[in-house]
Amino acid sequence: MFEYIRTHQRLMQFLLLLIIFPSFALFGVESYTRSKAAAGADVATVAGQAITQQELEVAVRNKADSLRQAYGPQFDPKMLNTPEARASILDEIVAQRAITAEIQKERIVIPDRVLVNDYMSNPALVGADGKLDKDKFEQLLARSGYTKAGYEYERRQTLAFQQLIGAVQNTAIVPKSVAQRIALLSEQEREVQLMILKNADFASKVNITDEMVKAYYEKNAANFEVPESVKAEYVTLNAEALAAQVSVNDTEVSDFYKANAKQFTTEEQRSARHILVAVSDKAAPADKEKARAKAQALLEQIRKNPDVFAKLAKENSDDPGSKEAGGDLGVVAKNAMVKPFEDAVFRLKKDEISDLVQTQYGYHIIQLTSLSAGSVKPLADVKDQIVADIKKQKAAKAYGEAVEAFTDAVYQQPDSLKGVADKWKLKIETAEGITRKGIPAAPATLPLNNPKFLKALFADDVIKKNHNTEAVDIGGGNVIAAHVTEYKAASRRPLDQVRQLIVTRLTEEESAKLAATEGKNRLAALQKTPSAEGFAAPVTISRTKPEGVPAMAVPQIMKADIRQLPAMTGVEIPGMGYAVIRVNKVSDGTPDQARRSQEQQQLASIYAEQELSAYVEALKKKAKATVNKAALTTPQPAN
Repeated sequence: MFEYIRTHQRLMQFLLLLIIFPSFALFGVESYTRSKAAAGADVATVAGQAITQQELEVAVRNKADSLRQAYGPQFDPKMLNTPEARASILDEIVAQRAITAEIQKERIVIPDRVLVNDYMSNPALVGADGKLDKDKFEQLLARSGYTKAGYEYERRQTLAFQQLIGAVQNTAIVPKSVAQRIALLSEQEREVQLMILKNADFASKVNITDEMVKAYYEKNAANFEVPESVKAEYVTLNAEALAAQVSVNDTEVSDFYKANAKQFTTEEQRSARHILVAVSDKAAPADKEKARAKAQALLEQIRKNPDVFAKLAKENSDDPGSKEAGGDLGVVAKNAMVKPFEDAVFRLKKDEISDLVQTQYGYHIIQLTSLSAGSVKPLADVKDQIVADIKKQKAAKAYGEAVEAFTDAVYQQPDSLKGVADKWKLKIETAEGITRKGIPAAPATLPLNNPKFLKALFADDVIKKNHNTEAVDIGGGNVIAAHVTEYKAASRRPLDQVRQLIVTRLTEEESAKLAATEGKNRLAALQKTPSAEGFAAPVTISRTKPEGVPAMAVPQIMKADIRQLPAMTGVEIPGMGYAVIRVNKVSDGTPDQARRSQEQQQLASIYAEQELSAYVEALKKKAKATVNKAALTTPQPAN
């Protein structure tokens, strides 16, 4: 039961995707009604509408793209190039078509008010006033590539899916007897004692013969294979390698300094605080005058005693973002505030307090709290930085110009890398022990472990004709070429080199057999005549709290026949020995309400999944879905 809780997830995950992205596995709105006239052979038919070979190929490519984004270079598109994988993808399409057909048949229509409520449930579309924000909605459409009508269609489809599928999912009921039984099983406690016959204790009784060693060596030959490998010289062309060859003169430095003066200039920085007495610029004249009078009164208090500014801001300011900080706005950047406010800030001297400043938000009292004058770094202070920047630019340009010539030179001078190394002043480096899988002990990010480079390194003309590899772009602005100086064919390590390793492995195996034999004999004797002699101290465990015994022993302990106690059972524990187990007591344990609630939710999910799966299968039959299995037996190449 506990393993079952973790299974059967694929359909639920797929249907969840359908709810969130109703066009998942399909190819636009028009695919819902594609007819048999579509290009390509039909691979299935649902509700009288064809699913063509072309549509399936698009779905396979979409799935490959999705997996490639999720797993990167680890994903092999050949995984989808099988009849089984294609059948699974097709089944997803068929399921959605069947559900869509049922929605249309039942005339499930989403009213406008439901659609509006759906929009309003998305925080990304709601403005500060709690209403639908038109600008945010248009931004969402722009990001997603939808028109307003297209987005509305998709949301109605989504809500229709939710309505239809939710009606099935939400009716799943878990029998109380089942939930109670599972809860009791997970909480049940058993007091046990273990007698472990350790493999190591039997090692002295093992006799390993030459015949056993030879037989193991031949039977496990693959374990002792040494893969083919090469020793190779290689050079790497990149901007860094070319930067050392680039020179920069004083005129270039001076011109760069002048052209990028802003980069070396620190702008003047002003910090301010303010008090806002809010009033709308559309307010009645009387309201504006009332706000102005209040602001004027506050200003007069501050002019008499500037130290009360922060206190009055906390008590009176209508700016929620700054009032708790005593009106502090921090650094005020240019073009960040409304113009009247900004003009006032940049007119004030340090600690000076403004007159009333009116904006569309109301009346402000502003104090400039700090002022840092701008400055320009002298050329001498930034010369090294400028030289480095110019070198980087020149090197990048030189690299772009050199790549094609480098590639041609590697090909035209196939017997050595010396020519290209001399021409571009590149260092020839050497590496050995490179296999078709790279250098196992080195990081996967090492250039020599790049799959494209390894494929080129073991090409026939490189190995057999001793030619240079092609120039391989391994990404990150690096192009690498290599020349094999030594090749070692695949071989098997001599028996003498691995004899001791084999003896050790055989000793472990034979010791484990002897321990298991002895353990089973003792178990048989104890089952006839129970005894506690030789067992370790008792421990109490449960399925949820298995601490105190080896993990491999827990399943055997919990499935032991407890109709008559003490109960005896046993289990082999790989790498350790054989455990003879004595179960002394069984109790219900302590109810764990939190765990019971979690298990109840898991069971409800399983029941809902079962019902939903059965419902979808019924919809397929209702839609008279048929699949052309012959069209799946010859998979097309996956991109």
